[in-house]
This record gives sequence, C-alpha cells and structure tokens, in this order.
Amino acid sequence: MRDVLAELARLVERGGTAAVGTVVATFSSAPRPPGAAMLVGADGEVVGSVSGGCVEGAVYELAQRVLADGRPVLQRYGVGDDDAFAVGLTCGGTIDVYVEPVGADTFPELAELAETVRAGQPVAVATVVEHPEWVGRRLVVWPDRVAGDVPSARARDAVADDARGLLAAGRSGTLHYGPDGQRRGEGMTVFVNSFEPPPRMLVFGAIDFAAAVARLGAFLGYRVTVCDARPVFATRSRFPGADEVVVDWPHRYLAAQADAGLVDGRTAVAVLTHDPKFDVPLLEVALRLKLGYVGAMGSRRTHDDRLRRLREAGVTEDEIAGLSSPIGLDLGARTPEETAVSIAAEIIALRWGGAGRRLGTTAGPIHR
Repeated sequence: MRDVLAELARLVERGGTAAVGTVVATFSSAPRPPGAAMLVGADGEVVGSVSGGCVEGAVYELAQRVLADGRPVLQRYGVGDDDAFAVGLTCGGTIDVYVEPVGADTFPELAELAETVRAGQPVAVATVVEHPEWVGRRLVVWPDRVAGDVPSARARDAVADDARGLLAAGRSGTLHYGPDGQRRGEGMTVFVNSFEPPPRMLVFGAIDFAAAVARLGAFLGYRVTVCDARPVFATRSRFPGADEVVVDWPHRYLAAQADAGLVDGRTAVAVLTHDPKFDVPLLEVALRLKLGYVGAMGSRRTHDDRLRRLREAGVTEDEIAGLSSPIGLDLGARTPEETAVSIAAEIIALRWGGAGRRLGTTAGPIHR
C-alpha cells in the first residue's frame, strides 16, 4: 500500500472513496510482493499495481463491484505455467488479492497512518481478510500504541504483538488464528502490512560516481546520505538526488550513526573515495557492523592494498569476507551512471540471493 498511500489519503481527505486491492499472499513466481497495492477511484482512475500488469483488468472489475456494494473480497488469481495466459497471470505464479472499500468511515486512522509513514516512523496495518464476522476490521499498530476496531481484546493483543514482530523484521505477511485470536486454530486470517522506515544508503566520497549512485539509490527506495570530509565538494547543489549531504569524516559519521541506532541490516554502504586515509578507518567501522551491504570502489591494485591495510588494522578474515570489492557486478560499466547500475545490481542480487547471471542462461524460478 505504500505506493498508493499518499494518493489514497488525499482522496479520502477530500471526502472520496476508493477500492484498494492489496496483494496479501504470493506463491511460486508471483510478480509483486505482499503489500503491493492498486487503488481504483470512484471515477475509475487507477493508481498502482498488484501484478505488473498481469491481472490488473480482473482486479479493476472486482474493485468496481466492491465500490458498488461496499463489501470487501479476498480473491485468488493464478494457475500453472502451462495455462497462465488463460487468466492473464503470465508469470505463472499465484497471488491472493484483498479488495476493500476505503473512505473516512471505514478507515478513520488513514490520515494519521499517512503522516506516520511520511515522517519515516514505523507503523503496521493489520487487516482481517478472512473471518466469519470481522472481515474488513483492522488495527493500526505503532510501537507504543494501537488503534482500530477489532472487537476482541484477546485478538487485539495477539495481532498487535505479532504485527510488531513483523514490523521489527521489516516484513509484511499473513497471520492465522482461531476465531477469537487463539494462537492455534483456524478461522481468522490477518494481513499485516508493515511500513518500516525506508532503508538507508550511505555513499561516502563526494565524486561524480556518488551523484549517480545517489540518484539510483533514491529510485530504489533508499534514504540516501552522501558524506565527505571536504566541504568544498560535499554540497547540496552537487548531489540533488540525495536526501542529505553531510560534511564529516566518514568513519566518525558512520560510528555515530551506529551508536544512535540509525543503521541496520538493511543499510547499504558504498565507499567511493578510493583513498586509504578515508577508506581504511571507514571500512574498519563498517565491516564490524551488521549491515546489508558494504562495497568499496577501486582498481585491483587498490583492492589488494586496501585488504593489506585492513588486515594490518586488525580486521579479521570473517569481517573482510563481508566486503564487496571491487564494487559492483561485472557489467562492463564505464560511465558513472553505468557504474551506479552495476553497484545497484550487486546490492539487489545480495539482498535476494540472485546470481547476477543472464536469466536466459538459467532455469527454475525467476523470483526467489
């Protein structure tokens, strides 16, 4: 829902109503993950996507029906690969889509939810998608409070506790309970849509390659910081694609961010300075943190010299194993923009377990 949340909040604030289809479960090679959403306004306008185009037409028709009768629907789309074109799900996967009417009366917490997400604060929305009586009931779960209309205290406590667990892990997904929120049993399915703060990308080195990496990082949904100790180069005008530009010694800045709890296992660090007086102290800090990605730019000679200096500084072989250097995948990149694509491709491959090979030369599932 993140992709359509701002538009949905604006529409509801103006007194409108929309049908929102949300992917709540995926199987096999489904094209979009849980949480992907499509908004259909009363005027027929469409925002967002649940399948990258495969079943949007069917979901649109279902959304029109939901707008007309006001009743939410959980619908499954998908067949085996051999028959995929028969229903339009060309990837051959399977998705469960929950379509619900959303307006000020059905989602009174929407404006506060949108403001929380806009501020970069964590929040989750837990919606009952299967139940004998409570379909459409929801809880909005913040780290310190809960709002919503699930009528059972037992169910509220169980769902809120589990939703916070998913939120802390940065995951969206379905949970199953007994009809009154019992931890064991069947009868109630709840979809938890986690709106964790966006992951961070820290780009060290105020060079032309950094500007391209910052732009692409922002495009991929990262909150991007460019950091350099040289104020003449680290300026907002040189890095308009970054969320912030910081003048500080790289190792000192990263250590302070870690001490403040502002980096985590989703954080990507790109070290582009290829200057040992900056690189080595910075990598000493970065490689000892549990980050999602640490890459460093440089030639083969620079890489070998960097490893020698890191070992002399006491960095262990296990810690060095977490370093992606020379940075990026082998795409034959030459320009800053091509190099940024190479770096982004490596980050994506490591995040999802991809091999970085041409799909035409592989077999098996495309989506892991």
